[in-house]
Parts: sequence; C-alpha cells; structure tokens
Amino acid sequence: MIINQVKGITKSTRTILAEHGIFSVEELANADADQLVKMAGFNKAKAMRMIRAAKYLVGDMEKATGARRLLDKRTEASGETGTEGEQAAGSIDLSDGQLYINRELSFLEFNRRVLEQAKDERTPLLERLNFLSISCSNLDEFFEVRAAGLIQLADLGAIQTEPDSLAPQETLAAISARAHDLVAEQYRVLNQVVLPLLAEQGIRFVRRSEWNASQQAWLKKYFEKELLPILSPIGLDPAHPFPRILNKSLNFIVPLSGKDAFGRDITLAILQAPRALPRIIQLPQGETESGPYDFVFLSSIIHAFVDDLFYGMKVRGCYQFRVTRNSEMYLDEEEVDDLLRALEGELSTRNYGDEVRLEVADNCPDAIVEFLLSQFGLSEDRLYRVDGPVNLSRTREVYELIDRPDLKYPPFTAGFPSQLGGGRDIFDAVKKQDILLHHPYESFTPVIELIRQAADDPHVVAIKQTLYRTGPNSAVVDALLKAARAGKEVTVVVELRARFDEKANISLATRLQEAGVQVVYGIVGYKTHAKMLLVLRREGRNLRYYTHLSTGNYHPRTARLYTDYGLLTGDQELGEDVRRVFVQLTSLGKVGRLNKLLQSPFTLHQILLKKIDREIEHVHAGRPARIIIKVNSVAEPQLIQALYRASMAGVEIKLIVRGICCLRPGIPGVSENIEVRSIIGRFLEHSRVYWFENGGHPEVYLASADFLPRNMFRRVETCFPIENKKLADRIRADLDLYLGDDSQAWLLTSDGNYSRPQPANPRGVQAQTVLLEQLKKSS
Repeated sequence: MIINQVKGITKSTRTILAEHGIFSVEELANADADQLVKMAGFNKAKAMRMIRAAKYLVGDMEKATGARRLLDKRTEASGETGTEGEQAAGSIDLSDGQLYINRELSFLEFNRRVLEQAKDERTPLLERLNFLSISCSNLDEFFEVRAAGLIQLADLGAIQTEPDSLAPQETLAAISARAHDLVAEQYRVLNQVVLPLLAEQGIRFVRRSEWNASQQAWLKKYFEKELLPILSPIGLDPAHPFPRILNKSLNFIVPLSGKDAFGRDITLAILQAPRALPRIIQLPQGETESGPYDFVFLSSIIHAFVDDLFYGMKVRGCYQFRVTRNSEMYLDEEEVDDLLRALEGELSTRNYGDEVRLEVADNCPDAIVEFLLSQFGLSEDRLYRVDGPVNLSRTREVYELIDRPDLKYPPFTAGFPSQLGGGRDIFDAVKKQDILLHHPYESFTPVIELIRQAADDPHVVAIKQTLYRTGPNSAVVDALLKAARAGKEVTVVVELRARFDEKANISLATRLQEAGVQVVYGIVGYKTHAKMLLVLRREGRNLRYYTHLSTGNYHPRTARLYTDYGLLTGDQELGEDVRRVFVQLTSLGKVGRLNKLLQSPFTLHQILLKKIDREIEHVHAGRPARIIIKVNSVAEPQLIQALYRASMAGVEIKLIVRGICCLRPGIPGVSENIEVRSIIGRFLEHSRVYWFENGGHPEVYLASADFLPRNMFRRVETCFPIENKKLADRIRADLDLYLGDDSQAWLLTSDGNYSRPQPANPRGVQAQTVLLEQLKKSS
C-alpha cells in the first residue's frame, strides 16, 4: 500500500517521506526511528508512532491474506471429503481467530450500509439526508466508546481481547484506514449527491460565495445581533493558554497578525461556538432566491464575519475543527455506595475525556494541523480532514423545518388490535387471550392504556416496571405518576447507566420518587436491560397477574421508528416469573427456578446452547432441524461456535442481524449452512427473535437480548416463549418476509463484506413495505 492511500497523513509529511525514499507503508514499517528523526518535522515520539501505525497496517493486511488462505484451505478440504466434510470438520479449531470477523470492523461495515441508504435513489430525498446524518452520529458514538476503549487497551499493552485474534493496536490501524474511507465517502455523498439533488428541489444550503448583496446584509445583521454578543474568542498567550475543548463542539482556530489593544503580538486565537447556537440558520422568505428553504451553516456565517471579532488586527484565516473524546463513564463498583450520586459526578467530566479523534477543515494549513495535533496529543492517524461542516449529524435539524411530504416517507397510522377496539376493558381482553403487538406497524397505545386503566381500577393493587430509555414527556411515565397518585403501589427499576441517557434517567428517577414511586436502580455491575411491566389485580379472593414483555424500550417515540414485538398476557406462570425477577432486582434475593422465563445472566446463555445442540440431535436422527435468529448483533464466541457446530452437522441456519456480526458464513466445512442477512430500511430493525424447528415442533422466543457477551453475562435480560400457535405462526410469517427481502437486505460473505441479493423481479420485496401494506388491509 502506498503512503498516499493512507488517510490522516498530512501532505507535508508525505512529501518529506518521499524525499527520503519512503513511498509505501511496508517501507515505513521497516524504517529506523533514528532515520526519521533526522527528517524535518519529526521528533522521536512522532517517528515511533508512525512506524508503529505502519507495522499494524501491514499486520492487518497479513491477517486478511491469512483469512483468504483459511477459506481456500476449507474449500479444498471439503472437496476431498465429500458433501458432509466430516473429516475436515473434525480437525477444525473453532476458536481459530480467522473464523471470526473483528467486531469493530463489522460495526464500520454496518455504518457503511446505513450510508448506502443515503445513496439509494429509491429512498425519499430528505430521508437520504437523514440517513447521512445517522451514519455520522453513529460514527461519533463509535469513536467515543468503542475506539476510545481500544485506545486505552493499547496504551495498557493488551495483546488480544477479541476472538478474531487482532491485538488492539492492529484493530486501531484497521479502523483508521476504514474510517477515513468512510468519512471521505460521507462528504462525497453530501457534496456530490445529496446537496445537488436538494438544490434541484429548491432546498439549498447556500455557500458564502453564493450570497447575494441582500443576503449578505441580512446575515451580517444576524451575526451582529445574535452571534457577536455571545462569542468569546480566546487569544493564545501565556495568560490565555489553549482552552479545554468540549467533546464534539464546533470550534475555530484563527491565525492573526498585528498587535492587540495592549500592544501584544497575538498570532493565534480559538473561537468556541456555544452549543446553544443553532448550527443551521434558515433564511427568511424575503431573502431566498429559489423558494422558502434556503439555509446557511453557522460555520459559514462565522467565517464570513470573523474579522469583526478581532478589531484592529489582521485575520489570516479561519478554520473549523472538532475533537471527539472518550465518553465512557467508569465507576469503581466495589467502592460505589450511592450509584445516582456517583453517576452525577461522572457526568460532569464526560465532556472532557481523553481525546480520540480530530476533525479539521480540509483547507487548514499543515502547520496549524500539526499544532492542533500536538495540543491534543494525537497522532496523524487520528486526524480526519473534511470537505464541509465538521459535524454532519446536525444536518438532520432541517428535516422538521421542511414541509415537503413528497420528499419524505409517506405517513402511516399504526394499527390497533381488534381485541382492544371500541374502548374495551384491557384486563378482560388480555385475560381471554394473549395479544401480540408488532411496532411500529401496531400502536404502542395499548401499553400506555394498560397503565392508565390500572391507575383508575380500584381492584389494581400494584404496578411494577423496568425503564431503560423513555424519552422526554413520556406518556408511560405520566401514567405511572397517575397510578402512584391514585394510591397504587408502584415500583420502578430505572437503569441509570443507559448510555447517553444517564442524565435523563437521573432526572426521571427523581421525578418518580417525588410522586411516591418506589424507585430502585437495578444491580451494580449489571445493567437492567429487560423490558417488563407487571400489574397485580385482585379478582375475588385471588391476585391475578397481567404482564407486558417486550423486545424494545418503553419509549413511545422509538416505538414509531424501531421494529419491536410486545406481548400482553394473562399467563399466570409467566406473570409469577416476572414478579420473582422484580423481587430479585429490588431485594437482591435469589428467585429459584423460573417457570417459563429465561433470564440473563443466569439461564439464557446455557439454554440457548442446549437448544442449538438439540437441533444437532434432531438432524442426526433424521428429524427436521432449522434455526432462525433475528437480533441486532452476533458476537458471543460460545454461541457462534455452537452455530458453527450445528452448521457442520447439517442444520440450516438463517441469521437476520442488523448490525455487528462476528460470525463468518459460507466457509466450507464450517459455516456453509449459515446465511447472514442485514435489513436496513425505513425502520430500525430492533426485535430479537429466536426460532427453533425442534424436530417438527417449533419453538419461538422473543427477547431483550442480542448475541453479545454483555447481554448474556453482564446484563439482566429476559427471554419469553410465544406459546399461542396463532401468534407463533404470525412471527414465523414475519421472519419469512425478512428472509425473502431482496431490496433492503444485505448478505454477508465470508470475507466480512456485504452485497445486495439479486431481486427475483423488477419490483423486489421489501419486508417493511409489505408489513405496512398488511397493516393498511387489516385496518
């Protein structure tokens, strides 16, 4: 690989290396640090960083070649031993790192699929802008959490942490190469695809060079009235050192010449844009040229009028930059005696964690880039030069401002279960039969209505619920508050550590407690990720349980955006299981064996392994054997190895995995019976379904857990059976729709890449569209 193909190395550095005969990554990896130190602009630390990064890049390429050789070896072995490939299978080490896709690289591939939605001409134009924004916010969180964690491991000298056998340093090198390519593609899509198409529709992001005299005057006035009083540039000198830069904030570095009011020579200033300022400003109707939707980026306005902030001095440039920091919060769980207060303390420092990435405008001079890198202690592989605003995730702000239904997904009205129609009593309906809800195709309202009716019902004595994410102004929370004020015994398990919702959940817990709700925070060391709602109602001499279990959060807004299943049931054994889990969460006591519910971190992982092994027994006995799993992620090594063993035995396995998948399908003798597909569409696929053929007696489970180590061992999760045959058949029909999708599906290949399937007909099959059409017919 030539050095010019490596993103993040400045032009001046590439030139210096070329002058000394170093043109390829391999040559840099074999270079002597003392040789580099003699070159202009290099010190010992920089030389060592660049050589180390080059070694890791070379190592990553060798790993890819090794995986290719493994695949070829398995292909040859399968050909020698017949269709079963049993001799080859017996010699395979299922812990071999080459059988696994790196988790972080798999996530970047998922984010690339999200970006592809922004390029897909079948996607409505404003939704394409939205997908572009989502791909950028996804990447932000990836650097804040996953890449930041790897950097810490690398600094600690960790050798290997994942089943793929890549060391943290090797993974970071591979991340850098792929993330740089992804960022470059994001800005290419913005500048060459989305913005020109929006302009054709009269929606413009007007550049400074395109402002007419009237717009210039209006924006000048806007700057003077709305921005100038708020902005506080900092001139860098001994009394004003480089300021602390807030995580992901918009900043500008401004080269200057001349003397300030005190006669000092100030050559650089830093300008931080407060987060309260909008990042995109809509021009008023009288100042637009193509229609009502002309927008200007805040960064363009600051660039245009930055001179007004430095009266009497010469501004020699203005370049935007943004730094991403480690945003994971760390608690010493053995020392924590009050989780809420500990989290409050950590929240105040989240925005100032260690630096992990620097984004700068692509026209920023190399000398200033080098200055910024040195201030943040970052090497050049953490540098991202961008052709546009440094934060594309903020472009989604314009979506709600534009009233163009023709450029958005068509609206729909969520269906309502017929069993609950006409204001029917929800307890009576659930007592008669289980009710399956499939969001967003069906309304989330019945869940809220269950709590509301429970609050008003004099026979209801208690309500228990878990809350992971709820969102602001939550109807679920309002219903719980109503129940508490009505004198019901209300217990809520609030998971304070739901990532990036910690502050909101602390506020939620306080609000609930003030209304008399008994609030607990789950178990220190285990996130409570289970989605459970239990209503206890006195009927005659008995207490009856009415339960809601779900694959998704109690968040009415995401119930319109995420696909999830929810079950309303009057099954008393299942209700008793849920009651016992709540006792476990609130009193920390043991609950004994549950009737039907599977639970992490205790039984779920073990029973899943047994059910996979049972399919192997069925296939050996000549009985029907098949597995269909629909989850968000697959990365838990023991489950992957169990699926490999099942595939080697001849079990047909279909995996529908939206995001990360570390399993390699299609390796002869190992995983040729496994298909992995990802569905990326209008709705975010979030439901978790485990379906087992079981020798002709199918079993179907819904769960809150993905196939990840954290879900199996470090979280409280629930998995519940669907025993009503009609409902189980309905879920199976949905799975078949996903497996037949040839328009929004991506198929994973053994090399870790994804490709589109060939549509069976010109229209193709879109599972989500078919489900929406079915909703219209039934409503």
